[in-house]
Amino acid sequence: MLFGVVLLDMIGFGIVIPILPFLSPTLGADKLDIAMIIASYAVCAGLCGPFWGRLSDRIGRKPVIMICMTGAAACYGLLAMASELWMIYAARAGAGLMAGNLGVASAMMADFTGSGERARGMGLIGAAFGLGLVLGPVIGGLLSVDGSFLVPCLFAGGMSLLAVAAAGLFLRESLPRQHRAEQRAERAAAPAESLWALLGRTRSRLLLTQFVLHTASVSAFTYLFPLWVGDLLAWGPHEVGIVFGIQGAIMATSQGLLMGPLVRLAGEIPLLRSCAGLFLLGLAIAVSASGMTGMLASVFVGLTGATLCMPVLQSLTSRRTPAALRGRMMGAAASASAWGRVLGPLLAGALLTHFGYRTAWSCFAVVVAVYFSWTLAQPREDDHPHPA
Repeated sequence: MLFGVVLLDMIGFGIVIPILPFLSPTLGADKLDIAMIIASYAVCAGLCGPFWGRLSDRIGRKPVIMICMTGAAACYGLLAMASELWMIYAARAGAGLMAGNLGVASAMMADFTGSGERARGMGLIGAAFGLGLVLGPVIGGLLSVDGSFLVPCLFAGGMSLLAVAAAGLFLRESLPRQHRAEQRAERAAAPAESLWALLGRTRSRLLLTQFVLHTASVSAFTYLFPLWVGDLLAWGPHEVGIVFGIQGAIMATSQGLLMGPLVRLAGEIPLLRSCAGLFLLGLAIAVSASGMTGMLASVFVGLTGATLCMPVLQSLTSRRTPAALRGRMMGAAASASAWGRVLGPLLAGALLTHFGYRTAWSCFAVVVAVYFSWTLAQPREDDHPHPA
């Protein structure tokens, strides 16, 4: 049921994202405004991720998920009614403030799954995310009739409200009142601890850094690729949409169906190394590619590797963290990912503007090489550090 709730919510998210660059100019936005509108969501999500995680440790995962989705629905409604540019800024910033779902859903999946199945469970969350980003833009495109964005925005809000209803009726709380009371007593008995201290105690400071590096590189990839093929191959939104649609289907299939068998076959750390290596290979191909074959190979190889890395990073994070603090830590991981989504496109845009595509691809290849080298330093025993 958690998969279905996340999927419904992400379909709403996916409907809105592709229409923002077209909606905003109708109210006087320039290219800088569009970038700032997109960044405002990620910044607010990065600021609020830890808060939602801590709150879910105290009042339960299910109420927080429902609160966040209700807030998202209200923001989609504001976007639908936007008649001035500031309303779009407010709607997207508000949606970012309410974007606690993925971190809390990851904590809920960690509650539901044992150590051996944790990566597979995180893969299902990733599959719902990917499938929503495939279906959402398709639905949004079909609903955007005659340049009107009212219907797709209202439909997105309706999907979030449907997800709220589904969660309320069918989603089981993974952290019942008795467990919360026990964990509250456990936290009270321990000395007060900052997030930085918690990251140090659980050996997770560098681990959370990988969330930033990973999402920054993925976001840069998805920012650069459409511009790259547009300039070199004269491709437009239709061709790029097909490529990203195929990649989204690969993402949903690999995370939903392949993650469990791959972890059982290889173990989490070896799988993480292999997938980070694929991501690096995709960027290396992009550095030297000059034709369609190389450009397509770079996106399918690179993003397929990146797709399989994230569930393993989430699994490692949850298993290094005491159950009483799991929501707080998964919220921090979601926040780190949000900051990566801010930094990646900004850095990629600056590199592209001043130095060109090859330098931009090369710099992010170096970033992923740092990420890959970190995976090589991780001990194999991290595959099963402690019981859930």
